[in-house]
Amino acid sequence: MRAERVLPQAAYKLMIVIATVIWGISFVVMKDAVDVMEPSWLIGIRFICTAIILSAVFWRRLRASFGRTLLAGGALLGVLLFAAYWTQTVGLKYTTPGKNAFLTAVYCVIVPFLFWGVAKRRPTLYNVCAAVLCIVGVGLVSLSGSADLSLGFGDGMTLVCSVMFAGHIVATAVVSKKADIMALTVVQFAVAGVLGCAVGLITEPLPNVAAITPDFLFNMAYLIIFASCVALAFQNAAVAKVPPSQAAILLSLESVFGVGASIILYGEQMTLALVSGFVLILGAVILSEAFPLKRPPDDVDDAIVEDAMAID
Repeated sequence: MRAERVLPQAAYKLMIVIATVIWGISFVVMKDAVDVMEPSWLIGIRFICTAIILSAVFWRRLRASFGRTLLAGGALLGVLLFAAYWTQTVGLKYTTPGKNAFLTAVYCVIVPFLFWGVAKRRPTLYNVCAAVLCIVGVGLVSLSGSADLSLGFGDGMTLVCSVMFAGHIVATAVVSKKADIMALTVVQFAVAGVLGCAVGLITEPLPNVAAITPDFLFNMAYLIIFASCVALAFQNAAVAKVPPSQAAILLSLESVFGVGASIILYGEQMTLALVSGFVLILGAVILSEAFPLKRPPDDVDDAIVEDAMAID
């Protein structure tokens, strides 16, 4: 059996940063793509193509793990993944890429509270403070320039998406104990892709072939190859070697790059309230993950925490 090649820590951290850059840019790419194709069809086609590519790459691991456990776990993850990306994509139609990127990052704060129910470990004062910072930041971002106290539809859908992503992380921590993580990844992408096409067929018009341009095909190629395949592989390889708290802080850079890309490529205007909200949300994400829950009482809970941080 060939020994696993271990890279320097700096190389794994660089892989995480590269993945966050890819995902940050993808918020703008998704904004352009969703203007051409309806959300469900966009997600369905993207994930089915991703599943085909990854099944070819990880065919041996998929074949070795194939069975009822893999299919059940992959189906659960696929449903959560579709729900997360669908609400995120719908939200992106009604808000800016910068807001979408930062509000999606709220899942990093939600995860410790979901773990409370799974791992029976109460959040610390740091987690509570992070949640308060996050709520204030969300208010500044979502209500910027508004006279009322209601969330915009796009902002609300994006917040639902962050809850779905948090649920996906917790579920992955459980099912990955019983099946190969990359095989699960292939199955969940296939399930999410089929769900996307099914929902699109029922609720949305068929994709307009005449509206598909070279620019749209380029955006789809970016989402499939880079945002789904490359970034996922980089993250999974890196988080296995980088301590979870450090990996989480690096992964939170996705929001920073998302806003940066939105300003540079999408022309989003920055206001003082918007900047203040972004800073508070990013501070909440970092505070929540830089000061994690109390040390788990046994190795099982420690493994749960590490696995949970291994999925985006």
